Amino acid sequence: MTEPLLKVRGLKIGATAYPPGEKPIDIKIVHGVDFDLQPGKVLGLIGESGAGKSTIGLAAMAYGRGGVEITGGEVWVNGRDILKERLRAVRRLRGAEVTYVSQSAAASFNPAKKIMDQVTEAAIYQNKFTKAEAEERAVDLFRKLGLPDPETIGNRYPHQVSGGQLQRCMTALALCPQPDLVVFDEPTTALDVTTQIDVLAAIKEAIAATGVAALYITHDLAVVAQVSDHIMVLQQGDMVEYGTVDQIINAPKEDYTKALVSVRSIRHEEKTPTDTPVLRVENVTARYAGTDFDVLKKINVDIHPGQTLAVVGESGSGKSTLARVITGLLPPSDGTITFDGRELAPALAQRPIEDLREMQMIYQMADTAMNPRQTVGTIIGRPLEFYFGLKGKAKQKRIQELLDEIELGDGFQDRYPAELSGGQKQRVCIARALAAKPKLIICDEVTSALDPLVADGILKLLLNLQKIEDVAYLFITHDLATVKAIADSIAVMYQGEVVRYGTKSQVLSPPFDDYTDLLLSSVPEMKIGWLEETIAHRKMESAGN
Repeated sequence: MTEPLLKVRGLKIGATAYPPGEKPIDIKIVHGVDFDLQPGKVLGLIGESGAGKSTIGLAAMAYGRGGVEITGGEVWVNGRDILKERLRAVRRLRGAEVTYVSQSAAASFNPAKKIMDQVTEAAIYQNKFTKAEAEERAVDLFRKLGLPDPETIGNRYPHQVSGGQLQRCMTALALCPQPDLVVFDEPTTALDVTTQIDVLAAIKEAIAATGVAALYITHDLAVVAQVSDHIMVLQQGDMVEYGTVDQIINAPKEDYTKALVSVRSIRHEEKTPTDTPVLRVENVTARYAGTDFDVLKKINVDIHPGQTLAVVGESGSGKSTLARVITGLLPPSDGTITFDGRELAPALAQRPIEDLREMQMIYQMADTAMNPRQTVGTIIGRPLEFYFGLKGKAKQKRIQELLDEIELGDGFQDRYPAELSGGQKQRVCIARALAAKPKLIICDEVTSALDPLVADGILKLLLNLQKIEDVAYLFITHDLATVKAIADSIAVMYQGEVVRYGTKSQVLSPPFDDYTDLLLSSVPEMKIGWLEETIAHRKMESAGN
């Protein structure tokens, strides 16, 4: 058998926390992991946030991020234990034998330098190629990765290409030095599904064409199933299960793996509207100040009491802008918004306090939506005071009732946001919105920053609360699995217009318009060979046209 390119034995990784006025605390992140990776193969690392996926990936470069230290074990690359090598040798390894693709290409590229200079930098610095050779290789990689104008795209700056194109440029950067191993750290998580499938296909084709080995890190099992040969499932720093893609997907052995495979098992039957809409958007057009084009064009949608309208589409389609118009943050240039039978004033400042109370919002990033210096009790109690004048024992009682509703229970009122998990933080934001007793809650990508299992719990909670409170949801998302799990009706947006609208069964049933068909067909399925089948189908359709 071929000697492994990457051999990891007993890998332990930890960090030290220094609480003010207290003794340092040792934190164990990875507890002794073993695995091998053969040349030209792809190992998928899957698990929730905090499982140790990225930490293990970076260890393949003998690197610990943010105070993290490799405290034990061995990491062998090309027959030598890189943890025992001197810093100079490790630096020669990074960017030459082992390279890295991060989740956010936009945050990784220097905005002041041209793409070509950045893609070729490591290959030239490590003396793998001359400048001319590196640029020739970069153009070839641009072509393999399906980038437009491969001969000239390197002359652009990062802001002059799309997010999906920049992510492919970063893959070219990692492949340009002709490494033996590439660590892909959530390379498509921040992308829309329509862009994700193109980048995923490009990555898989590039891996096959160059023969490089790869670690592919993600929390999406359907994605990792398309590119990997083997999958290692991680939970809280331990390896839960290891096997071929077929075994992990079709015959998982451990309960945690089974839960990952069956995620998004929610089955929500759409409800038939019986009441007057709580919100009606009629012929709404909007543009941002200082621009001369409409970002929303004649939007017409309704939301009924106790029901959910999902607004879906890729980035830039106008989803969040519609929420801004409804809430009065961006007054429309034309059209009307009727809420609970009354026409809303265009601007937020013109609306009475009752309008503010009855329409609440839950944001994507719970971390930035809460004051880190306020306790959970203070955060939830603020709307109780502001809207209802509750104080003292009456306020404390209502806060506890809300905590019980979001399934957090006792002991959370005095905690700070930093002491909560991602899912717990989002539950507190839900409780804060419910505290105002709203008739409509706008949920803006509230599960997109969460791991699948945590997101599933949030969706189930929202559905249960909807039954109890009879609240309506405007649910903004680009995740079609979420839409299927929670929606009663769906509006598909594209370039500022609603291109398809109706009940969930109507919108998700053929015949489809071109964009909706593209959107639905781009959602990864937990099925081996799905990516190849989808790409082949699209090529056939393109040839037919």
